[in-house]
Amino acid sequence: MNSIKVDHNPDPAELEALGVFNWPIWTKEISEFPWHYDNYETCYFLEGDVVVSPESGDPVHMGKGDLVIFPRGLSCTWKILKAVKKHYNFG
Repeated sequence: MNSIKVDHNPDPAELEALGVFNWPIWTKEISEFPWHYDNYETCYFLEGDVVVSPESGDPVHMGKGDLVIFPRGLSCTWKILKAVKKHYNFG
C-alpha cells in the first residue's frame, strides 16, 4: 500500500492547476477518531495541526499549508491537535 504523501510547501501554481480552492471545505474540532479511505483523497490544509497514524506505519504530521494525498485502502487514526479547515477532493 502506498504511504501518505505530504508536501509541506506546495507550489501555488500546482494548487491552482489542481483547482484546490474550488474544492469543498471540511472542518473538524480537536478530536481523535478512526478513519478508512475507500478512495484516495487529496486535501489542502487552510488551518489545523494533525497527526495521522496508519494501522501499519509511522505517524504522519500535517497541518496548515500542507498538500496531502491519502491512498485508497488506508486505515488510520486521526488525532486533531488544533481545529482543522481543509479543502478536499476524493477520487
